[in-house]
Amino acid sequence: MTTQPSHLLASLALGYTIFYIWGYLRSSKPDNSRHQIAGSKNSPSYPSTRTDLTTLQQHVLFWDRDGDSIIYPHDVYTGFRELGFSIPFSLTALLIPIFFSYPTRLGHSYIPDPFLRIYVDSIHKAKHGSDTGVYDLKGNFRAEMFDGLFREFDGEGRGALHAWELWRMVGRNRVAADVAGWTFAVMEWVTTWLLLQREGRVWKEDLRACYDGSLFWRLKEEREGGVVKRGYGVEEFRLDVMRLFRGKEDLKAD
Repeated sequence: MTTQPSHLLASLALGYTIFYIWGYLRSSKPDNSRHQIAGSKNSPSYPSTRTDLTTLQQHVLFWDRDGDSIIYPHDVYTGFRELGFSIPFSLTALLIPIFFSYPTRLGHSYIPDPFLRIYVDSIHKAKHGSDTGVYDLKGNFRAEMFDGLFREFDGEGRGALHAWELWRMVGRNRVAADVAGWTFAVMEWVTTWLLLQREGRVWKEDLRACYDGSLFWRLKEEREGGVVKRGYGVEEFRLDVMRLFRGKEDLKAD
């Protein structure tokens, strides 16, 4: 007796759905105790710099709902929703565990995690090519690389980057034959832009807080307090297009 492919797919879908619901029930009441212990002086609900975590680990800590150093697919979805992203965008964010689960799993086993969990303690293994180099290979923050981004691409010297300046940065960082790295970099910076932009720019201090993860806790608090950030609209898009073409004309003139 042979198993029909449709039956196999249905069984896999059912199993994944059951585990997804279990993960939701398990992580729906996050344990904030360790977050409170390391609370920032500006806000007690998100962790400041911790000596037991790398900066990259702190960056993803917001999505560790129950403090067990494991991020479930549902945690990813819930975290993006709490940051104000739409349901379709948050569902698209489920590509993150699909692509990054196995690299982080390698810190524990060569066998892939069938439930697509992300392991915080080995998140550095998910570091991809064609990035900015702000995180080193172990996930530590490199201040000189971060400051270098603004020295090179902040044309106005205001401590902020326009969309087209970020696009130039992504293009500069591309490594030959690294299609996966290019794709991840574009997806990450589009998300960063949508989350951080104010007055059509990504500001240096906001980006620094994004790298260490403290920004996510702050935005969550602001939304819970009724503060809604104005999104990227038509006028900002028009201005960025004008800057983009003006930048190209300046390059031709040089």
